[in-house]
Amino acid sequence: MNFSPKTLKIAVPTLVLFLLTAGFTFAQNVITGTVKDSKGQTLPGASVIIRGTKQGASTDKAGQFSLKATVQPPFYIRISSVGFKPQDFQILNLQTAPTEFVLVDDSQLQEIVVVSRRRKEIAQDVPIPISVIGGAQIDQTGGFNVNRIKELIPSVQLYTSNPRNTGINIRGIGSPFGLTNDGLDPGVGFYVDGVYYARPAAATLDFIDVENIEVLRGPQGTLFGKNTSAGAINITTRKASFTPGVSLESSFGNYGYLQTKASVTGPLSKTFALRLSFSGTQRDGLIQNTKTQVPVNDINNIGGRAQLLFQPSDKLTVTLSGDVSNQNPNGYAQVVAGVAPTLRAGYRQFNNIITSLGYTLPSTNAFDRVIDSDAPWRSGNQLGGITLNADFKIGSGTLTSTTAWRYWDWKPSSDRDFTGLPVLTKSQNPSKQHQISEEVRYAGNLADKLSGVIGVYYLNQEVTVNGREEAGAAQWRFAQSTTNTALWQTPGLFEGYGITTNSSLKSQSAAIFANVDWTLGDAFHIIPGVRYNYDKKDVYYNRTADGGIAITDPTLLGFRTALYSSQFYATTFDEKNFTYQVTASYRPNKRINAFATYSTSYKPSGVNVAGLPVISGAPALDLAVIKPEKTQHYEIGAKTNLAENLTFNITFHNSDISDYQTNVQSPDPGVNRGYLATAEKVNVKGFEFDANYLAGRNFSFFVSGAYTDAKYIKFTNAPLPLEETGLTVGGTQVFFKDISGSQLPGVSKWTTSAGGEFATDAKFISDNSKFFVGVDDYFRSRFSSSPTPSAYLNIAGYTLVNARLGFRATRGISAYVWGRNVFNQNYYEQLLPATGNAGQYAGVLGDQRTVGITLRYVL
Repeated sequence: MNFSPKTLKIAVPTLVLFLLTAGFTFAQNVITGTVKDSKGQTLPGASVIIRGTKQGASTDKAGQFSLKATVQPPFYIRISSVGFKPQDFQILNLQTAPTEFVLVDDSQLQEIVVVSRRRKEIAQDVPIPISVIGGAQIDQTGGFNVNRIKELIPSVQLYTSNPRNTGINIRGIGSPFGLTNDGLDPGVGFYVDGVYYARPAAATLDFIDVENIEVLRGPQGTLFGKNTSAGAINITTRKASFTPGVSLESSFGNYGYLQTKASVTGPLSKTFALRLSFSGTQRDGLIQNTKTQVPVNDINNIGGRAQLLFQPSDKLTVTLSGDVSNQNPNGYAQVVAGVAPTLRAGYRQFNNIITSLGYTLPSTNAFDRVIDSDAPWRSGNQLGGITLNADFKIGSGTLTSTTAWRYWDWKPSSDRDFTGLPVLTKSQNPSKQHQISEEVRYAGNLADKLSGVIGVYYLNQEVTVNGREEAGAAQWRFAQSTTNTALWQTPGLFEGYGITTNSSLKSQSAAIFANVDWTLGDAFHIIPGVRYNYDKKDVYYNRTADGGIAITDPTLLGFRTALYSSQFYATTFDEKNFTYQVTASYRPNKRINAFATYSTSYKPSGVNVAGLPVISGAPALDLAVIKPEKTQHYEIGAKTNLAENLTFNITFHNSDISDYQTNVQSPDPGVNRGYLATAEKVNVKGFEFDANYLAGRNFSFFVSGAYTDAKYIKFTNAPLPLEETGLTVGGTQVFFKDISGSQLPGVSKWTTSAGGEFATDAKFISDNSKFFVGVDDYFRSRFSSSPTPSAYLNIAGYTLVNARLGFRATRGISAYVWGRNVFNQNYYEQLLPATGNAGQYAGVLGDQRTVGITLRYVL
């Protein structure tokens, strides 16, 4: 049998994890108990197993059991019985008296526990719009990164034309749509185990050992971490355990899809435990490059995580963890999706340009999925870090310290003209980022009827760019702006000419925050929160135009500098800001939890570190720094349990934003990644709902949806849409227009997600197995893919349907087949104009139908 290097990278770590399970030895103890249902009735014949071992017992006629254990506390036992949910119970110490264990009926909805307010709470009890996706749901729906998870939470939008150009929005706000500028702070916080990831590229990493994902909607900042204006995604991973456990999973699918995940955990001693996890994913390319005959947009990811747990007592828990992820695809190529006529002269229209050069596109249908790019598409994306977390139980609360160091290394290459012509032969702007963060907070009961969180946060990061972009031999025809001279065709005029960019952004953020929950009577809560921010940024941007043949002719020099020009600026500034929020909640009984919130939020000033547009021959230095963004937000909502097996939640929200920070395209090729602009006023309002229903023991259903109306209330200095490139008024070229009243990009009016599952006991396989079949779908209505609305850059609404069928077990073997986009819907995720705005625009294509099988073994 032959193994490829990719396969070996996945197989070897899996073998290592298997071998690491061999060294755990234990002494013997005895645990006794009684198993009951929620009504107090004893459950004969219930199965009791010590997790990670083969030792188990069954309850007798009185529901009692006695079990010898070969592990030292703390450890977990799993109790299961027909008609009840299998449950894990932690044994902290051994008692001589029998312990009582209560199982939840299988026909009841399971209560979801969240930690969004830095303490464990039932999600329905928390007066915050929050969505939770469990690790099991992530695994079963084939979601291996955040880009997949957006299909389960309609309020979340994630756009990625490559890892660097990744933006996460909640309710349509958070990050500028389209391209990313390192000089802007994300408006949606992305956290893993309490650590804030400053760069959105981290959102493309593969999930490794995810326990659950919490999505908080609305401004956040009085509870933890970095101030965020639109919400937060809080990912919690599975922790190291003193109970041995092994999980192995492999998935196989069409297009050469192969994914392997493995994890092992167990004690090293009475006070130390270890968890090692690994994930590897590979898939063939989905787009064919007819020039190289090599498929592009493949997947080639590998990553791992290690956790060392130190728990000398129930008062202290210390976790040291490290992770690394390496994504090295031949990927993120975009396909020409269409050509828009512009207001430039006929000879400057894209179709006339390529005709004069004797070139033809390989296809005029983007969903033929073919390109002929002559520049490589590379998206090397490495990231990782180390975290030290310590929890000290003090009084009736917990003091937590989270110290982290992280890095990001981005190594790209792209073909920004999207064609096989040598227009731009090099477009490489690699970035490196590293960050240090510290958070210290105390959460718990502060007094009778008063609980809350108080903490401090600090983040220091630096982003550096050392890039190069060069023009090719065909650039003259795209740059040509006159027809009265043949000098445009001077051999070598543009070939090899380009820009070398060196830039750095150093930023520091610090904050003090507090949030308290004050109980009035039995049903009313007042929850105020405050935050004081300090932000500082040091920026250095130096871009030099050079290369190509030596010329002295002033006309030729003018042609060149109109294409690329040198730019330099440096600035330092700091800002202070106070934000706050107050929530009132009323819970008269277990059936309803009503709440109302008013909050303010803040994003620090943005700094352009990707080139400025040239207007009247000079860079627009007034766009180098843009104002801070300020938000006033309110929402009202209710979380209800209309029946034992039915929850229904609804929220109405409104955000008024001043000096909204956005990132826009320019016809100037020297604006490498778009430039920053400010919309004077933006309003986002709408409502969201979600419902879960469990029909008996076999059927479960969910539905969620969002209606969002996001508008520029005032945006008087917006860029021109693609089709108005070249607009002149009174003989003077115009670069901006007033688009007040138009819709924000990337926001659908309606987005929904719904699904259902049938599950039944599969005792013919094993006692704890269930056969299941499930279907879910995701719908979003039409949306604009341009910061300034364009008739050519709108994306039609679409529906994606996913399905799965198989059997699963809490222990032992699970197997199921799955399909994503089962009806093979063709759809765009983004439409992007090419550099220079000659009229052609490209599409980021959604994946076609993928099918496969997943095998999982849990010990």
